[in-house]
Amino acid sequence: MSVNVEMRIDGPGETEYAETAWALKEDIRVNEGLLKQRRGFFMDAYRRSATYLLFENDALVAFASTRRDGYILFLAVSPEARGKGYGKRLVAEVAKEHPVVTCHARTTNRNALDFYEAMGFEVQRRIENYYEDGGASYYLRLGEEASLRERLSEFLRR
Repeated sequence: MSVNVEMRIDGPGETEYAETAWALKEDIRVNEGLLKQRRGFFMDAYRRSATYLLFENDALVAFASTRRDGYILFLAVSPEARGKGYGKRLVAEVAKEHPVVTCHARTTNRNALDFYEAMGFEVQRRIENYYEDGGASYYLRLGEEASLRERLSEFLRR
């Protein structure tokens, strides 16, 4: 049986696939303890983002929501679809639109960290108590050298 993979996009303000994306995110949360965002936060962020969605034969298997500045808010790939390059394809789609792509990943999420590092992301800093449950994160970056604003921000944090 052949698999038809299709990219669809919900632009900022569009929510055609928001409920489907929420359901995939919740499946991952329940089964893996990741992507723990609350519904209100998720839906608000989704509405304000560009979301790239990959469908296999009309079933959502992966999505990435990104802000206008190239920050990936959510990246989710269903367990059944992992290893097919869908995460890489979504990050590449975001990178086509943004010279710099950034995100956060839990310090304990070795799979995510390995994935991002294999894509060329670099850890910029560790942030304690980043997540609502007190978990720490790494802030990761892919792309051009830091902008002047980011360098000034880093200097002021010292």
